[in-house]
Amino acid sequence: MHLKPIHNDDDYALALQEIDRLWDAADGTPEADTLEILVTLVEAYEKGRYELPPPDPIAALDYFLESRGWTRKELEPYIGSRGRVSEIMGRKRPLTITMIRNLEQATGIPASILIQPYPTAQKQPNSAPVPPIIPDAMRRGVAAAG
Repeated sequence: MHLKPIHNDDDYALALQEIDRLWDAADGTPEADTLEILVTLVEAYEKGRYELPPPDPIAALDYFLESRGWTRKELEPYIGSRGRVSEIMGRKRPLTITMIRNLEQATGIPASILIQPYPTAQKQPNSAPVPPIIPDAMRRGVAAAG
């Protein structure tokens, strides 16, 4: 295959086919060099067209634990007690800045991922209160007939 920039989906498909063909190339060979260049070209093409949102912080922690064979117990030095780890992983409480810093250092998961907002059972401090629904008659000061 002649190396060239990937400009469209046809070029992309051809590059992926060539990557599959070269995948087991031995290091230090011209085929391995071609594979490395193709992977770089494909990554650049995908980044411009298929940008993925950052992962959910708890999903990232779950993946880290599973991929490293860790248990939640290994998170205790970075998050706190067993109960606190359970609250965080169970989405009952959000990560704090201190926890995020500790986890970034211990796991290598970037703080930019860990700081992403995610749903928790606890009300977020920056969320605005929802005003109560007031019937029109009460809003106009009209007493309900009884």
